[in-house]
Amino acid sequence: MADLTLTITESITLNSVDQGGTTSKTFSSIGHTSKRIVTCPASNTTTLLTFNTNVYGAAGAIDLEDTKYIRITNLDSANTLELAMVGTATLYQISLRAGQSHLISDPDNFMLAEADTSPSFGSMADIVTIQANPGGDNIKLEVFTAGT
Repeated sequence: MADLTLTITESITLNSVDQGGTTSKTFSSIGHTSKRIVTCPASNTTTLLTFNTNVYGAAGAIDLEDTKYIRITNLDSANTLELAMVGTATLYQISLRAGQSHLISDPDNFMLAEADTSPSFGSMADIVTIQANPGGDNIKLEVFTAGT
């Protein structure tokens, strides 16, 4: 077991004043990691990760409750892709621009997708899969997970 330390640093000086900052988060008792490069073929949806309450519950599943950190980075230098966090009944999507990362601390009880503009702040749902669609371009992603 080991600790995973995530450090995010913004570095910017405006009008001779440092406006940057640093924040850190330590995830304790990490016992496994996975880091891989995935090529998402143009005009196709690629399932990057599948979660289940146990690893034998779905083909290639990662344990939902044991996963503590997920990072997905678009390695392309110019192209944007769409990234979807899919639950059992809803999903949310984002645009992941070239060189950007999307961080998720824990897929268990992580998301609530709604079709209106009034947040209910209700019960959160599990992420079941994370999928990517690169549109008309082949795009490489780096997918990193860590868990207990």
